[in-house]
Amino acid sequence: MRLVIGAVIFVIAVVIAGRRLLFLYQLIKSGKPAPGRTSGAGERLWAEISEVIGQRKLLRKTVPGIAHAFTFWGFIILLATIIEAFGALFNSSFAIPLIGHDSWLGFLEDFFTVLILCSLVVFSIIRLKNAPARKERESRFYGSHTGAAWLTLLGIALVLITLLGYRGAQVNLGHFPYGDAAFASHLVGSWFSTFGVGANKTLEFVFLELNIAVIMAFLVFVTYSKHLHIFTSSLNVAFSRRPKALGALGVTPNMDPELLSEDDVFGVGKIEHLTWKQNLDLATCTECGRCQEQCPAWNTNKPLSPKLLIMDLREHLFKSASALIGSGSTGSTEVNLIGNVISPEILWACTTCGACVEACPVDIEHVDAIVDMRRYQVLMESEFPTEANLMLRNVENQGDPWGLGQSKRLDWTKGVDFEIPVVTGEIPNDMEYLFWVGCAGALDERAMKVTQSIARLLNQAGVNFGILGPRESCTGDPARRLGNEYLYQMQATSNIETLNEAGVKKIVASCPHCFNSLANEYPSLGGNYQVVHHSQLLEKLVSQQKILPKIPVNAKVTYHDPCYLGRHNSVYDEPRSVLNAVPGVSTVEMHKHKSKGFCCGAGGSRMWLEENIGKRINMERTDQALGTDADVVSTACPYCMIMLDDGVKSRQSEGAASESLRVLDVAQILENSTKD
Repeated sequence: MRLVIGAVIFVIAVVIAGRRLLFLYQLIKSGKPAPGRTSGAGERLWAEISEVIGQRKLLRKTVPGIAHAFTFWGFIILLATIIEAFGALFNSSFAIPLIGHDSWLGFLEDFFTVLILCSLVVFSIIRLKNAPARKERESRFYGSHTGAAWLTLLGIALVLITLLGYRGAQVNLGHFPYGDAAFASHLVGSWFSTFGVGANKTLEFVFLELNIAVIMAFLVFVTYSKHLHIFTSSLNVAFSRRPKALGALGVTPNMDPELLSEDDVFGVGKIEHLTWKQNLDLATCTECGRCQEQCPAWNTNKPLSPKLLIMDLREHLFKSASALIGSGSTGSTEVNLIGNVISPEILWACTTCGACVEACPVDIEHVDAIVDMRRYQVLMESEFPTEANLMLRNVENQGDPWGLGQSKRLDWTKGVDFEIPVVTGEIPNDMEYLFWVGCAGALDERAMKVTQSIARLLNQAGVNFGILGPRESCTGDPARRLGNEYLYQMQATSNIETLNEAGVKKIVASCPHCFNSLANEYPSLGGNYQVVHHSQLLEKLVSQQKILPKIPVNAKVTYHDPCYLGRHNSVYDEPRSVLNAVPGVSTVEMHKHKSKGFCCGAGGSRMWLEENIGKRINMERTDQALGTDADVVSTACPYCMIMLDDGVKSRQSEGAASESLRVLDVAQILENSTKD
């Protein structure tokens, strides 16, 4: 009887879950190809070890992270109990061959059973504590489907309770495969000991069948809920971009007019334009809200929530299943994503800062999806914020977002008292670095001062460097992040041609956006260079004692991490090392710093777009800096410099900030310590 009942439960559940998993596989596979998802086996293996097995990202939140880790590790161990349960259907004295009677396994099974039960209590407390706030935007659970989470907790609890129930009865019946080391099972057995042999046989039968029924019901439930991540998260991590889904964008489409046809589609405008990896992202989202919690747009009352964006796309993907797969499917839909599934205000609110990608414990690639949708709007629909028109025209016609032209590229050199070589042909053999100044560094008055400080420091250190001057042009980053891939590639190929003709090998860049483009994105178009950011080079020169900061700069300094230097390129320590080398400087961190740093609001081409919804992002970051009571707000990015300086001046005009508060680049602070 126990075998028949167990077999019926198993077959029914496997058929239901199997049909669902086949449907999910076909739906995910219906996406477009996603190249480069299997290269770098070593990095992918390490990601599985550190992020899936090690639970690295989840442990960033200590209490829920530890509880989740115990639950995950526990169920790996408790896979043995599932084997034992099905074995008991055939033989009440079943034990796993070779190890079944070893007390260490019984101890581990009971130990993790107790740990998981304790973790369930922690999860319940967290959810109850946050329940009143779930209707508030401040809660990371805002918008999540929380009902399924309670069912999951209940399902896990029932698996463990029924497990201990039949094991406790087995103890009293004398065919429990483990000794006293399985302490929890023996404890439950002591509760059943007064019931007699007949009652314990009944308890074993009932709890065993219930255990199998709950396990199989939980299997079916998972395949139909957001907890599908139990199966898909390890796959999503394995196929995610490595070393991480930041820095360069995931796809560089071929924009060569001679190789294009009228049928080519650029970006993502309909659900069928997503890649299979992007479909897998949608299926893997756990709705944990860690991305939403970190998003600067959401935190300043913009409509963009990375979590809700993924959830809306997922819902639309499932609604579109009949058009994408199965008999009668056409493989296409008629629904444009922007305007029907995702509002334009959501799409253009993103700063591409990468906070969502960094926070996601299952490696969802939000930024790539957003930029892909922007590409479609710009290149296929010609629909984008009107104020971006001027910036795009300026980049195309004048080579910089401000439209000041190449003739102004050397104006900043008038502020230094030594000659800076301008590379007009091939770079001289004795020239170690080409200094890529960038549009802001050459043309914005505030950023020009930083450029001058960098140049003086390099000259002081004996670094032989030159510049392109009028031959330098915008890297194309603002156009690319806005979605104008064609203009980006025009700029990039032109710059690469200039750099390659000059024989450039090593570049130092002051702008993190230029740094990211030159180092991470130009290689796919034929531009391969050794690129360093100025903070990295300055840190090296200070450590080599080629720059000697000796004059005290008595100030409390808080450092703002530029998104494209920090999260996108993992340069956190070098700028701080430069500051710490300056005598008199005491550093204080803002609450959100390093990998959790808060964007200045300029990235993703937001520098040139109006910000009419909610609080201005640069003002939020300025207020966070003011909360440290620092004398100087430091950064290492001209965009951040402009945005934070505007924020500080605004607060000073309101009387909310000291008139002595300054915004300075790390290079300026370092130079102040070297002046006689």
